[in-house]
This record gives sequence, structure tokens and C-alpha cells, in this order.
Amino acid sequence: MFDWEDLRHFSAFSSAGSLSAAAKTLGVDHATVARRIASLEASLQLKLVDRRPRAYALTHEGQRVAELAEQMAMSSFALEHFASAGQQTVEGEVVLSAPPALLGSIIARRLGELYQRYPQLRLKLVGSKSKASLVRREADISIALARPTEPTLVVSLLGHLDYRLYASPGYLASATVRRYIGYDESQARSPQQQWLNLQAGQQPFALHSNDLRIQAQACAGGIGIACLPAFMAQEHGLKEAGSAQQTMSIEIWLAVHEDVRATPRIKAVTDFLQQQVRPLLRL
Repeated sequence: MFDWEDLRHFSAFSSAGSLSAAAKTLGVDHATVARRIASLEASLQLKLVDRRPRAYALTHEGQRVAELAEQMAMSSFALEHFASAGQQTVEGEVVLSAPPALLGSIIARRLGELYQRYPQLRLKLVGSKSKASLVRREADISIALARPTEPTLVVSLLGHLDYRLYASPGYLASATVRRYIGYDESQARSPQQQWLNLQAGQQPFALHSNDLRIQAQACAGGIGIACLPAFMAQEHGLKEAGSAQQTMSIEIWLAVHEDVRATPRIKAVTDFLQQQVRPLLRL
């Protein structure tokens, strides 16, 4: 009989694609993941991975075991969903995944009222630029910049977040050359960066960062023009640097798994998000 922990580590590896990524997900070191995979191979008497110089690759047997492990994980999550749906009080942990800028600038600073109402509630806020999987329980609730497509999710459009060009008052008063601040190559295909590239044309970029908050802070420091949502520009005392027509918007989606949407602690948080986030967006 194999060790369930061995299977969990192997499943994390097969999903993440590398030892280091699996280790980060599980909160262990990569040697532990490698040891657990070896232990599972010994228990099953199957070779699950090819050990190459720079990476592990799944064998045919490994791919099949990964598929079975995923099915087992889904069954486990379904059981957890079923059990939690029967709860009657607002207590316990809720994991919320959302873009870091929304978590920091909108959600986190408005949590006082939620905790006053539900003191037994515990939140885990996960800043993520990509969509967390609610099916695999990477989060209980997700706010995403694109519509989630997993069939077991209940999704709703919170609204549209408008972006404009902003700069510090000092920069607008003294700059002779327009320079820009944008995302790095990891977010080069994001709608915001593609729109900003069109606005910048042949003008240079002074700074690239994968974190919108850093972009806003650099913009406040007077080094260039950034593409930001209004709430973030207001935080840093920035002024519009473009015309009224220079606006782009993205959709903001709220998602929760259909099996837990009526669970009291989940519903309390989704109701809070509807009340606190939706008014700040354009419908």
C-alpha cells in the first residue's frame, strides 16, 4: 500500500511541472518532493519519472498515475465541499485569490467591517496574477481579470476597471520627453501593456516591473507615465497625463465553486466583495 503523502507530492509535481514549483506549492524543499516520488515508485513498483540532468519528466506510467491522482483529488475536494456546505455558522478559513493590486488597495483595507460582523472568520489573501483553480482548492473564491471557464464554477461580472495614463504633478510640469512605466516581459501580453505600448509609440520606457504597485510608486517618484486604475492613482496623488479618450478597461470577475457558494463563510465573503468592490467599478 502506498503512502497518501507520497501521492500528494507526486500529484503536485505533475501539476506544477517541476520539482521546484511543486516544492513551492507544498511549502517544502525540492529534495523532499524528489524523495516522496521515489518512495511512491517503490511502493507501486513503477517508474513514474525519467530523471534527466536538469529536470524530471513523466513516463507513460507516470502520466497515467497522475491522471488517477487528479481524479482522487477531485473526489476528495467534492467530499470537502459537501461537508462544508452543511455548516450553519460563519467561521473558519476562506482563501481568496485576486490580483495583488486589488487585494492591497481595495480589499485588505476594507476588512474591518467584515471581521466585526464575523469574528470567527479567518481570511487567507493570495495575490496572484493568474487564475487560481477553485476546482483543485487552490482558493475558495477568486477575483480574476478574465472570465473563468471551469464548468463547476459560478461566476459573476463585478464590473469593468478603467485604466488611464497618470503621472506625478512634478513630472507633468517639468518633463521635456515623455517616458513610460510598464510591465516586464512576464506580463507583456496583458491588455494593459499592449494598450500602453500603443500610447507610448516610439517613446522610451523608464522602468518595467511585474508589480502594478511598484509602477505606481515609481510614477509618484516622478520618473514617467504609467497605465493605472483611478483608485491607485488617487492613492499616490497622481494626475491624468492623457486625454479623456485615452482609456482602456478590463473585466473583473468573481468566481466560487458551485458546491460551496451557499456555505455561510463563503457567502459572507462573496457578499462583502459584492458590496465593497462592485461600487468602485464601472458596470
